[in-house]
Amino acid sequence: MTDTVRVRPIEQADLAAWTPLWDGYNAFYGRAGPTALAPEITAVTWRRFYDANEPVFALVAESAGRLVGLTHFLFHRSTTRIEPTCYLQDLFTVPDVRGQGVGRALIVGVYQAAQAAGVREVYWQTHETNSAGRLLYDKVAKHAGYIVYEHEV
Repeated sequence: MTDTVRVRPIEQADLAAWTPLWDGYNAFYGRAGPTALAPEITAVTWRRFYDANEPVFALVAESAGRLVGLTHFLFHRSTTRIEPTCYLQDLFTVPDVRGQGVGRALIVGVYQAAQAAGVREVYWQTHETNSAGRLLYDKVAKHAGYIVYEHEV
C-alpha cells in the first residue's frame, strides 16, 4: 500500500471525503451518537486548517483517488525549547488499509512538516487500549513514559 499511498496537505475539496474519516476517528475514541462532537466543533476544526493565524494543520493519505487516512497536528511553544514543538493530535486510517503502512506514512508526513517548520520534536498520546496503534508507534518513536491527566473546567 505504501507504494500507492500519497500523503499530502488537505484541500478544501476534501471536506466530503474527510468528514467520514473524522467521524471514524471520533467514534474510535467513543465520540459517536449521543457523545458525538458538536457539529460546530467540526466546523471550527475544518476552518482552522485554512486560517493562517492558526497553528493547526492537516494531512491526508490518498490511494487510488480515495482518502484512506488523516492526521492533524499543531505547533506550539514550549518552556523547554526555543523552537516550537509539534503535537500530533489525531491519526486515523480506514479499517481496510490498516497494517499496510498508511499510518506510518502519515506520521512521516508530520515529521517532514515539522522539520520544514524548524521543529525538532513531535509527540502524541494514545489510549492505553489502542494496542494496534501502539505497535506502530513503538516502531516510529519512543515511549517517554508520561501519564496524561485531564480535568474539564
